[in-house]
Amino acid sequence: MKTANPFVPAFITCMREGYSFKLFRADVIAGLTVAIVALPLAMAMAVASGASPDKGLVTAVVAGFFISFLGGSRVQIGGPTGAFVVVIFDVIQRFGFNGLILASIMAGIILVIAGYAKLGKLIKYIPYPVITGFTTGIAVIIASSQVKDFLGLSVQNVPADFLNKWYVYLTNLDQTSVYAVILGALGLATIIICKKVSPKIPSYLVSILLISAIAFFFTMPVDTIGSRFPNLPEGLPTPVWPTFSLEEIRELVPSAFTIAFLAGIEALLSAVVADGLIGHKHSLNQELVGQGVANIASGIFGGIPATGAIARTATNIKAGGRTPVAGIFHAIFLLVFLYTAMDILSYIPMTALAAVLFMVSWGMSDLKHFIQIAKISPSDRTILFLTFFLTVMVDLTVAIGVGVTFASLLFMRHMARSVEVRRQKHTADEYESQDGELVTDDTIEIPDDVIVLQINGPLFYGFAAEFCDKLKSLEDMPRILILRMRFMPYLDASGENSIEDIIKICREHKTYVIFSAVRPQPRTILQKAGIHKNLDGAIAVDFEHALEMAKQLLADKDFMNKHADPCAHK
Repeated sequence: MKTANPFVPAFITCMREGYSFKLFRADVIAGLTVAIVALPLAMAMAVASGASPDKGLVTAVVAGFFISFLGGSRVQIGGPTGAFVVVIFDVIQRFGFNGLILASIMAGIILVIAGYAKLGKLIKYIPYPVITGFTTGIAVIIASSQVKDFLGLSVQNVPADFLNKWYVYLTNLDQTSVYAVILGALGLATIIICKKVSPKIPSYLVSILLISAIAFFFTMPVDTIGSRFPNLPEGLPTPVWPTFSLEEIRELVPSAFTIAFLAGIEALLSAVVADGLIGHKHSLNQELVGQGVANIASGIFGGIPATGAIARTATNIKAGGRTPVAGIFHAIFLLVFLYTAMDILSYIPMTALAAVLFMVSWGMSDLKHFIQIAKISPSDRTILFLTFFLTVMVDLTVAIGVGVTFASLLFMRHMARSVEVRRQKHTADEYESQDGELVTDDTIEIPDDVIVLQINGPLFYGFAAEFCDKLKSLEDMPRILILRMRFMPYLDASGENSIEDIIKICREHKTYVIFSAVRPQPRTILQKAGIHKNLDGAIAVDFEHALEMAKQLLADKDFMNKHADPCAHK
């Protein structure tokens, strides 16, 4: 797989490699195909987020252009996605649309900083159960938010929280519109059939066109985009920098970080999927920079947050798109629709958009992987369900924070349990040579006044206390303690402190300490801590040398006099 240059937009890389008319033709066709797919999705995502449908199109045009022009992926298609729906809806409810614009710009700045700080790799440390949990939770929330339009309920104010929302739905079922349900069900059936027949068919667009035509020609009394959002503007709005105060910025910081986090995760996940399909590796940090600029620009033009869209990116690849030019043309075609088709788009029934969002939610839920993770292990299942529950019932920000924290704690517990401090047998039938290879030699004997403790695994704060307890549990302290560290790859501050405690215990009992085969990272930590200066002991290259050193010391009368008979461990 070819690797992308860091901090060089994929667009520039492709142009440097040479751009032929054949590639141009393929990119134009792919751009048109993706634009047709993105048209209903962009509007639907905006409506689900509590914004007007034109905001979704503006976002797809502006953010889509910059994600392709400045991003690190050759085929990434950007725009509004379901990941933001919950956050956007909450921000609009609390701070108004101006607050959302400000949050989008702040998130963009965070992403740009993260990109140039080379923080893109940190995304991969987010546990998969956490990602699946909040993604599935978002899918449930999106689907729940569309029940009102799908059923044609005339309820004016639907609560934002999940349980109260469904309480309102269930207590107002008598308001259900038969026309809305029929059209919505037909829309769902159309999407499913189109996907079964051929994935090349723009199923969402076909569904919306069909339902809109039926509703129009049969004059069905259903809510439409035009009736819900009268006087929709045409074309791009004038770019405006939002007004703000320091207090607003402070209040919007959590939402901005959440938007940036979601944008980064979905964009990089989408880019990884694309890498496998086209054989090119994206520049993850440049992708974050492109996503950041795109969100800043989207906010200035009055759009909503955007990121890389996995489904639209896959559509682009399947349609023949191989360079960022396809994404740029996708934005251009959507811009044409924005200027010419708004009057036509006003006839789209809201139940048709609800059907689209139901299918989007189903795709987001990834039920197969959700069930798979739930079966893997109790800890993964706990993280999955906890993140899912908090996403649906509490808040997305809380869900991510708690999910990652809980996953980290469980990981540390597992790591601590995997670390082993093993007392060596009287005959060391296995020891490591200087080059790291295990050597078997039954002639290697451990003297009676020597105890060997082998550390298997990282010595970190999750295990540091147990390490000390292991030494304290010895019935008698030896004249010489050999700590085998060949299989200890990592040492943190807590582990270093535990070693200091062990040295103190050994000094109290006149026990000489030999460190055997210390690896580079632990050796650096021990040197910086100055342990070698205060050590009543030595550092051996490997276990063979450590044993030889111990035997020589035991044969030394001065050493034997200084290090008296081992005293009972208190």
